[in-house]
Amino acid sequence: MRWLPINIASQPAAAKRSTSWREEMPDSATRTHAAGTAVAAIARHADTEMLYDQPYQDNKRIRVTGPFTVESLSPHRVLPADDDRPESETEAQRSDSAADFANMIIENLRKAGVQNGRKKEHLKFLSLHPHPGKWIHATGESAADGDGKPRRAAVSIGPEYGAVSPMQIKEAAKEAVEGIGHDLLVVCGYAFDPHVAEETKKYGNLTVLPTRMNADLAMGNDLLKKTGAGNLFMVFGDPDVEVRETPAGVVVELRGLDVFDPTTGEIRSSSTDDIACWFIDTNYNGEAFFVRHAYFTGGDEPYEKLKKALRAEVDEDAWASIYGTVSRPFQRPETGKFAVKVINHYGDEVLKVYDLGR
Repeated sequence: MRWLPINIASQPAAAKRSTSWREEMPDSATRTHAAGTAVAAIARHADTEMLYDQPYQDNKRIRVTGPFTVESLSPHRVLPADDDRPESETEAQRSDSAADFANMIIENLRKAGVQNGRKKEHLKFLSLHPHPGKWIHATGESAADGDGKPRRAAVSIGPEYGAVSPMQIKEAAKEAVEGIGHDLLVVCGYAFDPHVAEETKKYGNLTVLPTRMNADLAMGNDLLKKTGAGNLFMVFGDPDVEVRETPAGVVVELRGLDVFDPTTGEIRSSSTDDIACWFIDTNYNGEAFFVRHAYFTGGDEPYEKLKKALRAEVDEDAWASIYGTVSRPFQRPETGKFAVKVINHYGDEVLKVYDLGR
């Protein structure tokens, strides 16, 4: 891109001549000058400021990415200050807000069902109604696409701002088996504690499905498309990873995913063709995931697609170092832990933490 510079001086004389240089500017720039407060601020605080306007497009250049990328941007809500309001009023509002959030999730779950990326493994709800429990927020019947056999289902909804903890899985499972009991427990959350996967395997005949909610649900019903076709609720398995400690360092091999079938609750292995990319934080601190290693997998000749997109030759050795299922060696983490994040072709991701000890 080429840019046309506009030099704005902060001298008083320049301010007096503003009429003349404005007349020489194109109409589009004159309209842009309507934001005169910004120009005035520049004039007060800088001797000279170069502004760039009217970029020229250069079709010979290929843009791959900008200076930074954003993986996801979750919508948020502004919470009002409660300083000057009675405690009873703020408590009632919090209760109403939680009820509205739960009802919105139940409504969309009833329409969309639970998916894992395969059409034949779509869990549908024949009925789903709010339930006045402590950890169970909805109950109903679910049926698989294949046999259509109804099963009693319970739904536990995680926090609106936070991750589902193993304690919620434990308490919801206890509540789900009380009375006549349930066959299936669907635990919905925007994020899950890394130890949730271990907790879900402890309840025998009760099938526990950790179900990730799409961040679009945080926008509320007004902005969501009224359709059940979107991937609003997804079951995503844990990475099947082999860890080896070698003289060169720790080596991680990704062998696939342990995929949940939401229609049966069974776990099966899938190949790395279902994985788009995977990342490693080689020194995970338990709070934030930093991408220190990045790798790409999958079929359909991604190397050829990359060359076509860039319209240039790609260094095959450089590509080979990031295209694969075996990581480069890295030093034993100071925290004793490393984390692996796997992302499928739908953009769904799962994080698993491995503890090597200090």
